[in-house]
Amino acid sequence: MNRLSLSGYAALCGLWSVLACAEAVAPPVPTGPSVKVPIYFLMDANTGQVLAEALADDRASPASLTKIMAVYVIAHELGQGNIKLEDPVTISENAWRMGGSQMFIEVGKQVSVKDLLMGIIVQSGNDASVALAEHVSGTEEAFTDLMNQHAARLGLRNSHFLDASGLDQPEHYSTARDLGILSAALIRDFPEVYSWFKVHEFTFNGIKQPNRNRLLYRDPSVDGIKTGFTDDAGYCLAASALRDGMRLVSVVMKAESEKQRTAATQALLSFGFRSYETHRVYEAHKPLAQARIWKGQAKAADLGLVEDLYVTVPRNRYKDLKAAMDINPRLMAPLPKGGQGGVLKVTLGDQQLLERPLVALKDVAEAPIYSRWIDELWMLVQ
Repeated sequence: MNRLSLSGYAALCGLWSVLACAEAVAPPVPTGPSVKVPIYFLMDANTGQVLAEALADDRASPASLTKIMAVYVIAHELGQGNIKLEDPVTISENAWRMGGSQMFIEVGKQVSVKDLLMGIIVQSGNDASVALAEHVSGTEEAFTDLMNQHAARLGLRNSHFLDASGLDQPEHYSTARDLGILSAALIRDFPEVYSWFKVHEFTFNGIKQPNRNRLLYRDPSVDGIKTGFTDDAGYCLAASALRDGMRLVSVVMKAESEKQRTAATQALLSFGFRSYETHRVYEAHKPLAQARIWKGQAKAADLGLVEDLYVTVPRNRYKDLKAAMDINPRLMAPLPKGGQGGVLKVTLGDQQLLERPLVALKDVAEAPIYSRWIDELWMLVQ
């Protein structure tokens, strides 16, 4: 295995900031934030690293945080071309009769998908959620099947959805961790739709309603995501903020008041930005190593990463990062672009932070038969 400091590769390739490889006295691990809610979760959206949590895997009523999954499904359907923003949606009596928060649509009227989606995101309209669920899948029940399918695909292990709006039901539940992972996925997979979550107010049918996420008005780095409240769920808030290229996602559940959920979320985000830093250490599709290729028209192949590699570390620990590459010494042609040729591991002290496959950046075709025979002999010798 080849071991090196991240700074070594930075100097070699000229792609990254120089990082010192010398050992240093490690600053203390950040102490947890002071948060007065029973359930919370804080993660870096780019790296997936968890920065703080409490009871993050306890199942709880998600209230209108359910709508994050509803929006994810709708955004996916838009991306697949199955629906369009300008499509008219005829409002059913079932959607019109929905209680709780509303955007005040009228039965029998036609409303565009875009307006209904804004009604979900900004006004948290239960009526809009049901109307779009019926438009996408025919019935709200069929739509929740899609919600649960996406939940399984995204690895949400403790979530089960029975409606599109978040009404309290015994078997309708999620967790702070699952909702954090879902929120990061929405931001990553559908950035255009996510950008609507920072809208402060939306007017429909002559009624102007404000976004209930108070942090949008207090903290310019916050650009989403969703509030929720029911008697069973208490006050909930999923939020995200972006500062200097570092994006955090937080979730608080079971707060006792709107003020408490806002204060707890602000405390989590402040703790994360104050105590940690996130860096892109390697770019996707850039050569990080060369691997010997046997029986190929080319004798070597450049290996790199499929995606940009981000790492989150406690502040002032970036210089202590190290990387190690394990390259397969017996790579055979044909080797397709994207074929794995090794593994990159990043560590901080004696803790391995992450592991990523190193893949071929170009196809390597098989050599003529006589060249393959020669390589076969060399392999036997070695």
